[in-house]
Amino acid sequence: MAMKVYGLPMSTNVARVLVCLEEAGEQYEVVPIDFSTAEHKSPEHTSRNPFGQVPALQDGDLILFESRAISKYVLRKNNSELLKEQNLSDAAKVDVWLEAESHHFDEPMSVVIYQCLILPVYFGGQTDAKVVEENLEKLKKTFQVYEERLCKFRYLAGDFLSLADLSHFPTAYYLLATPHAAMLDEFPLVKAWIDGMLARPSVKKVIEMMKATA
Repeated sequence: MAMKVYGLPMSTNVARVLVCLEEAGEQYEVVPIDFSTAEHKSPEHTSRNPFGQVPALQDGDLILFESRAISKYVLRKNNSELLKEQNLSDAAKVDVWLEAESHHFDEPMSVVIYQCLILPVYFGGQTDAKVVEENLEKLKKTFQVYEERLCKFRYLAGDFLSLADLSHFPTAYYLLATPHAAMLDEFPLVKAWIDGMLARPSVKKVIEMMKATA
């Protein structure tokens, strides 16, 4: 039976799970959740995700929420090399950089995406330039750390692709759609690293799904 992913691919958190499913070669079905009708807050959906968010994943009787936890589950189930769990040291490095992605990349980028793309396009609001600038400064500090890391290694956790890298892709993809994509020119190694991720077949497929639901 195919796994079910509840949410829309245009969501960065849903896209994170979908790329892991693609990398694992797992069969899955995307079940759309309609935010315009507050379906995400319905009793049916909060039974899957008690916080009323997406994604949720159902695999038989097992129901999970939180995109990074779901991603790890999918990869573990399929013995994926993207977690490096056969090597304790490498696995720990993957965990460290996945935490860095969550706190130092995803958090400021979520604000930038909301202010530059979601607020004006979906709500007719006006971008708060001060808020955007504050979070771009945070992002620059993160990219400085990444640039230094990528001077030493091909990927964040080491010389191997991992979930720590791919977890960045959905948000990085949206960064390129904002007026601030040129900031990557200051960080050539980061830019090349992102370009490499976006060129992966699994990522390309998920991007097409993201576009179709935007």
